[in-house]
Amino acid sequence: MGGTGNGSGTPQGRTDRARDRAAEARDRDAEGRARNARPRDGLGRPLPYGSPGVERQPEGLVRTPQETVAEAQALLDAGKPFHAHEVFEDAWKSGPDEERALWRGLAQCAVGLTHAARGNVTGGARLLRRGAGAVAEWAAASGRPGAYGMDLGGVVAWARELADAVEAGAGGADGVGGAVLVDARARAPRLCGK
Repeated sequence: MGGTGNGSGTPQGRTDRARDRAAEARDRDAEGRARNARPRDGLGRPLPYGSPGVERQPEGLVRTPQETVAEAQALLDAGKPFHAHEVFEDAWKSGPDEERALWRGLAQCAVGLTHAARGNVTGGARLLRRGAGAVAEWAAASGRPGAYGMDLGGVVAWARELADAVEAGAGGADGVGGAVLVDARARAPRLCGK
């Protein structure tokens, strides 16, 4: 007899259990979204399971814009741009629609710094420029170049200058394969100016 396919002995029940086991093995939730359970280093690179990692930023937090700026700056100052990008990403996803481009652009700048610190010249420069463009465009369109106390013109200039330096091979020591490594802490932006 057929049944509904939800019982434990049915093909559908076996498929559901197999999917759940596969999701667990891949650090995914039941819907297939990443759970981020694997430990990571300060630049967000995955480490082997069981390794001590840097504590991750909790995902999905709703912060005020001022809390977002302060938390992101603290992470940037600590040389953790990957973690700062997660803070900006929360603001981008939870904030008002008219500010999404600002937070997304800042997140791209933070990821650009992350890639530059990992030695990814092309990805770092590309994301720094993309983020700078988004922030500049938002500041011009909104008429708020000092939104939430930030110096958005200074952030844009920082991102473009760092992109140029990364591509020119300045600002770091040779990494694997001759890639330039940027010191994320030393090259972190000042979101609110000096």
